[in-house]
Amino acid sequence: MKKKVFGALLGVVMAAGILAGCGQTGGTKESAAGEAGGASAQARTLDEIKEAGTIKIGVFSDKNPFGYVDSNGEIQGYDVYFAKRMAKDLLGGEDKVEFVYVEAASRVEYLKSAKVDVILANFTVTDERKEQVDFALPYMKVALGVVSPDASLIEDVADLKDKTLIVVKGTTAETYFSQNHPEVKLLKFDEYQEAYDALLDGRGDAFSTDNTEVLAWAIQNKGFTVGIESIGNLDTIAPAVQKGNKELLDWINSEIETLGKEQFFHKNFEETLKPVYGDEIDPENLVVEGGQV
Repeated sequence: MKKKVFGALLGVVMAAGILAGCGQTGGTKESAAGEAGGASAQARTLDEIKEAGTIKIGVFSDKNPFGYVDSNGEIQGYDVYFAKRMAKDLLGGEDKVEFVYVEAASRVEYLKSAKVDVILANFTVTDERKEQVDFALPYMKVALGVVSPDASLIEDVADLKDKTLIVVKGTTAETYFSQNHPEVKLLKFDEYQEAYDALLDGRGDAFSTDNTEVLAWAIQNKGFTVGIESIGNLDTIAPAVQKGNKELLDWINSEIETLGKEQFFHKNFEETLKPVYGDEIDPENLVVEGGQV
């Protein structure tokens, strides 16, 4: 079964690839301010977050099963589960997190403008992004995938000739295809829901984003298959903070290391992802514990 290949394929790529609110001005922020890398507002320090009693975390609201609003209007998903635990350990309760919905292209700007303290929106670590934000240790690994209708399945990049590929702005999929396959026509959207609607409506021939996500979507949408299950680099996903916000970054890194000792992210997988994937994905091919890939 094609989807079963995903786990083994991701494991092989992993073995080969991995080896090779607004902040207020205060006197305690010199380090963050000095390294802000073009920030338009200073991020809150760890002490200021504690004093406020809430932490603002940017998440997706339309990227099931990682960050999405369910039919009851509740925010759910793998990233959300982690965000709630961060709030509990830092501030004493899961309800101490204020979720801020972001789009893929706005994640960096939301950190620079201090609209959020942390981004936990399926944020893939790239060299370009490292110049603008500070990434903590990773908690997940991922590559790109391509989903398309069964009636005209895309199984190779060559199949995209004279076709239209849907991508979301500000994602690694947009960057990868723009840089490596400029011959592929891209139809770009700001939001994931817009992209999926375009695929369903036939405005594009295929959609590319994280393979973990397109696989989940294909399972839930009959008539669509992930024909390209892994393309581009195998990357990691990590929390991000405003550049120079070292105290908060250090706390998140310590939190991830501590959570690894209790296999927190495997439990997260069981609670939020397994109900979607079933046995289609081995958690070992997705989950990162303790920040150790």
